[in-house]
Parts: sequence; structure tokens; C-alpha cells
Amino acid sequence: MEEKKLDVKSIIGFVLIFAILLFMMWQNQPTPEQLKAQEAEKQAQIEANKKAEAATQTDTKVTTAVDYSIPKDSAQVAALQSKIGDFAYSAATSSFKDNQLNVSNDVLDLKFNTKGGHLSEVRLKNFVDFDSIPIYLVKDGNSVFNIQFQTTDNRTLNTKDLYFQPTVTKSGDNTIVSMKLKTAENKFLEYNYVIKPNQYMVDFTIRSQGLETAINTSNPINLDWTQKTYRHDQSISFENRYTRLTYQAEGDVDKLSQMSEDDEVEQDVDWLSYRQHFFSSILVTDKPFKEVAITSKNLVEDEARDSIFTKQFSTKTALALSGSNLNNNLKLYYGPTDSEILKQYDNNLEESVQFGWGIFGWINKYLFFPLFGFLSSFLPYGIAIIVMTILIKLAMSFVQYKQYLSQMKLKVLKPELDAIREKHKDNKMKAQQETMALQNKAGASPMAGCLPALIQMPVFYALFMFFPIAFALRQKKFLWAEDLSSYDVVAELPFSIPLYGDHVSLFPILAAIAIFFYMKLTTGQNQMSAPQQEGMPDMAKMMKYMIYFAPIMMLIFFNQYASGLSLYYFISNLISIGILLVIKNFILDEEKIHANIQVQKAKPKKESKFQQKMKTMMEQAEKQKQMQQKNKKK
Repeated sequence: MEEKKLDVKSIIGFVLIFAILLFMMWQNQPTPEQLKAQEAEKQAQIEANKKAEAATQTDTKVTTAVDYSIPKDSAQVAALQSKIGDFAYSAATSSFKDNQLNVSNDVLDLKFNTKGGHLSEVRLKNFVDFDSIPIYLVKDGNSVFNIQFQTTDNRTLNTKDLYFQPTVTKSGDNTIVSMKLKTAENKFLEYNYVIKPNQYMVDFTIRSQGLETAINTSNPINLDWTQKTYRHDQSISFENRYTRLTYQAEGDVDKLSQMSEDDEVEQDVDWLSYRQHFFSSILVTDKPFKEVAITSKNLVEDEARDSIFTKQFSTKTALALSGSNLNNNLKLYYGPTDSEILKQYDNNLEESVQFGWGIFGWINKYLFFPLFGFLSSFLPYGIAIIVMTILIKLAMSFVQYKQYLSQMKLKVLKPELDAIREKHKDNKMKAQQETMALQNKAGASPMAGCLPALIQMPVFYALFMFFPIAFALRQKKFLWAEDLSSYDVVAELPFSIPLYGDHVSLFPILAAIAIFFYMKLTTGQNQMSAPQQEGMPDMAKMMKYMIYFAPIMMLIFFNQYASGLSLYYFISNLISIGILLVIKNFILDEEKIHANIQVQKAKPKKESKFQQKMKTMMEQAEKQKQMQQKNKKK
């Protein structure tokens, strides 16, 4: 009776603690006025960055075709012809050598370089990094887009070294940038870009006209696209974990290695994504590339030293010819790794988001992302995480009930199980047979407690993947956490601890405390109810160590992980403690369970084929053991 009172007091205590924590979290939420002020401050910072950038750059926007004239210096023309053959025409006539053209829409600021004819700078207008610096996907030579070909006079040329003639025109609301590498006025290789309003996707065409006499089309015309990915997140190691080259080949989405160097040769590739955790550069083709060589290289060996780039990706493929000319229709996406945005552009691009493999990805894609999107549409993001956690725990409470019921049955049977082991202490096999028979009759198999835990695993892993990839959480504040997609900081350390880092995060500490008390409650019950099986590891001893090991791992591993995930585990374990206490004190009755077990034992129970097979195997093993003992005596 006294134990019952103490349990009720424990319940009241946990409920009060949980209520106080929720009240504190709600009270510390920013008011609508504060949220509005924070948003205004953020926009002001973005505008200030734009003005500062504009002040340091020269506006070279071109809106009409340019009239080029052939230089009068014949010696210069001869030198160019000697170096690059027929393509000297383009270099000799270009008055825009190594110059930049600025074009923008509502979401992108783009710069095209006349040398190479491709994008030399891509800035995402509506985003800044963890340090309020504008997000650049392409800048300062980190990306090279090159076509290599052989000329009819046996030269190997690269477009990245050649000068294109630019034209920028308007077609309705669209801006069209044409870059032409010419051998004559009507003979050229053209890059044609169509920039649409408020779109992250740029239509991109590579075509040639009249170059049959200049380019040797019997040799492959190879496209090379290499890009070093800039660091944008607070933790470069955390960002690097979710920075991967992803592609769709033969209808299936796959990816290169997460952290080590990797390369593959793939057939029939529809698109390639250079994913940088929350931002991506994607190349899409309307007709699959027949064969593509792709490579990923990790650039972060030392986080303190390698702090600019995360990975280097490269792609090499042969461009298809239409007759004797090129005519490849492509698309270039520079924008957020956000499944809702990527869905707008078809081509299955949303699959470049790392939802998780198999059933875990399905749970995220069709359950957790829609659920969180709905909750965050009318709740602050931190509160939306708490409400989602409560809903998930309530939905899974029946699993916890089944698990605890199995433990209670084993606890009730413990005296009888101890008696069996004592009776057959000299015959371990017989003891194990009778133990299994008793558990089977009573419906108290240890496996019954394992199955509910296995049911929870897909949900557990799916949520582990959800929080780090949820773009909606990026730079969203909650309580002391500045960014729910990154770690929270309550103290900076004057040194860096291996694996832990140079800061202290509070949410992992709270989650570790909660998981310690939860495991203390469940492990205590397990130790009383689940005696060690013969020939099996001492699970009670292992669980005793896990009580301390699991919280320590939580502290270390999650210190640099998304604070939204640590918040989820903190709330989840608090709710689990509450559910466990309610089940123990108000739902399950040990005396009723004992009475029910006696009824089950009295009923004749037919063994399943599996149980019969196990029994036969154990009997055969026992006979073999006895035969071996007899042979030893002889």
C-alpha cells in the first residue's frame, strides 16, 4: 500500500514537472510582435547585405545584342588562329573578354562569364547562412562547366578557356541569355539560358550550328561539370553528413557515399543533384545521358582547418548529337533542398531529398512531413514539434502497453521459473524446455516484449531522419535555440573536446536526463521479470550498463545535431515516463494478471509448428550431449 502511494506521488510529480516545462516553454515563446520584429530585423539584414554587395559591384547588365567588329591587328588574329584555329573568330571579335553579365529574377542573382559562357556566380536572394552572409552556390571559381571537343585539325579545346559572345534579350517576363562561341557569324556553339520570374529552375540549351567543318564529331564531345560545395551551416561536419551527390538513373534514385570518396559509372541518367544539405545544384536532361561518370570527394578532414568547402562533385558524360550538330535541352536548378519546392518542377526531383530508405522514407514522406507542415501552419515551430511528439506517443502508446504487459507477466511467473531452474539445475537443457513450455502456456514469451519494440523502430528511425532534413526548421528559433535545424548553444568552451565539440547544448542534456529516468524505470522492471536464459548473455547486466551508456551517447552525439531532434527526444521520453506510470498504477493489476495466467495455464494449448520444431531440436541436442558424455566415460 505504501508503495502504491509512492507511485501515485511519483506520477503527480512527473505530471507537475511536465506541466511546468510546457508552461515555461509557452511563456518563453516570442509574442506575435516579437516574431514580427525578428522577421523585420532579418529582412533588414538581408537588404543591408544586398546594398553592401551592390555597392562593391559594377552593373554590367546587357539588354540588347552587341555589335562586334573584327580587330584590325592581323598579327593578333594570326596568333589566335595558330592557337585555337577557327574559334579565333569568337575570341578576336569579342569586346567582352573575361567580363560578367548580371541577370536576376525574384529569387536568383546570376552572373555569366563571357570566358566559358557559363554561370560564374549564383546567389539565392531570400536566404543567408548561419552567419547572416548571403547564400552563394556558385562563386569565385568553385564551379566549372566545360565542354571538351576535338577539332577537325586535331586540336583539343575546352569551352572554359574560350570566349563567348553574349546577348541578353527579353521575351515577355522571361530573360534570355545567349552565349555563342563562333567560327563565323552564322556558325557557332550556343549556350541558351531562359530565366523565368520567381523560379529557381533555369531552362538551358546546348546547341551548335554549322560546325561540321570545325568539330570532329567522330570523337566524343564531353561535358564536364565540377563543383565544390560551400559550407552554409553552423556545424560543417553535420552539414557534410547530409551533402551528397544524388542522381536518378534508369528510373531509380541513388547516391554516392556519404563521407568517403566514391565514384560510379551509371547508364541512362535523368538528373544529377549536387546536394548541399539545405541547398542543391541540379542538372536535368530531357533525354537521359547514356553513360555518366560521377565522383564525390570529401574536402573536410579537419573541421577547424577545412571550413570553406564540404565536398567536391564532378560529372562527365558524352553529349548526344542530332545529325552533325548538338541539340541538348537541359535545365539547371539552384535553390533550396525543399521537397515542396522541388515537386513544382516534376522529374521526380523531390526524391533528391534524403527522406530515408525503404519504409522509413515512406513514413517521412507521407506522414511526418505532411503532419508537421499542417501543425506549423498555425503553431510556432517549437510548439509544433511538441504537439507532433505528443500525437506520435499517443498513437504508439498501445505498443508501450503491450511491452509492459509482457514484462508484468514475466514478473508474475518469476517464482515458478526460479523453481524450474532449481529443480533442473543439473540439466540446463531440461530447465530451458520447461521454462519455454511454461511461458508458452501463460502467454508470457520474452519475444512478446521484443515485438512491440521492433514495431517502434521504423518510427524512431524515420524521425531521426526527419529533423535534420526538414527545410522548414532552418533558422527557426525556439526558446534558447537560434536554429532548430542546428545545435543550440548555452555555453561556449575555450577548447574543443573530441566528438563533443567546443560548445554545450542544453536540449541534449535534457533529453539525456529524461532517457536516464525512463530507462531506470523500465530496466528495473526488466531485471525483476526477465531471468537470464541458459546459454544467453546476462541481459540484466547489459541493461544496467545501458542505463548510463545511452544518456552519455545522447550527450556526445546529439551535442552537434539538430536541436529540434533533441527537443523531440526530451518531450518523447517525458511522455513515455508518464504513460508508463499510468499503465503501471491505473491500468494493469498484478493480481488480475496472475489470475489470468493461471486460467491460461489450465487451458490445453496446442504447440505451433515452430514450437514443435524447437522442442525437437532441443531434445536432439540433449540426446547428443548425453551420448558425448557416455563416450567420454568410455
